[in-house]
Amino acid sequence: MGYLDLQGSLSTQSIADLIEQSQAVSGFFLALPNLPNTFMAEVAQQFIASGWQGVLVDAIKRTSAMEQLLTLQGELAAAGITYVTGCGATPGLLTAAAAIAAQSYAEIHQVKITFGVGIANWEAYRATIREDIAHLPGYDVARAQAMTDAEVEALLNQTQGILTLENMEHADDLILELAGICSRDRVTVGGVVDTRSPQKPLSTNVQVTGRTFEGKIATHTFTLGDQTSMAANVCGPAFGYLKAGIALHQQGLHGIFTSAQVMPQFVA
Repeated sequence: MGYLDLQGSLSTQSIADLIEQSQAVSGFFLALPNLPNTFMAEVAQQFIASGWQGVLVDAIKRTSAMEQLLTLQGELAAAGITYVTGCGATPGLLTAAAAIAAQSYAEIHQVKITFGVGIANWEAYRATIREDIAHLPGYDVARAQAMTDAEVEALLNQTQGILTLENMEHADDLILELAGICSRDRVTVGGVVDTRSPQKPLSTNVQVTGRTFEGKIATHTFTLGDQTSMAANVCGPAFGYLKAGIALHQQGLHGIFTSAQVMPQFVA
């Protein structure tokens, strides 16, 4: 969309150009977009083809998108790339919290992730809002991706700026299944997005319900502070996982890992 004189240049293949100029860079955080659904896997393939070696982390959302990445396990390992996937807030921070909370139980009955997001201007998060719209009844990835800004604005006017999302296709289910916590059908993700106010409509939390070895049923709840922004809860964990990925890469551990397999390292 633009560039800074002397510091950048216009490009129709910006990712390829970036990789070509970044052989000395140790790691990248692949933040956006989550649409098209093939984006993360295609970017990973570009890094593989380039011969670059290092660490990649993403803030992927959809289960189907992560499944595409998992098919690249062998190629990533052979290329000398350490890839940590699902490293945002959800999947990511809340998924990892669920994996830790699960340790109190002999069996997990349900993992319920509920998020609240407040933003003052939806246009600052266009890709994220379109991804959320794709989860609404009657919408899918293709329809949301094809919507113009005017059509998104019209939809938000109909809902008074509120998007209520239930039973979303979020890769938390796949991550927790791969980690051996529970089957994916026991994981649900939903939330409320207010596109007209920076105040969260509800507190983001994860609830883990299970049976202890004594046979008692209990629920752990981990709630994020309302004062932490969406950006803080996504970027903070992502850079923590990037730092952890660097440590794995230095040990010669390559291939793909998930946010429930790796403990992020605090970035001071």
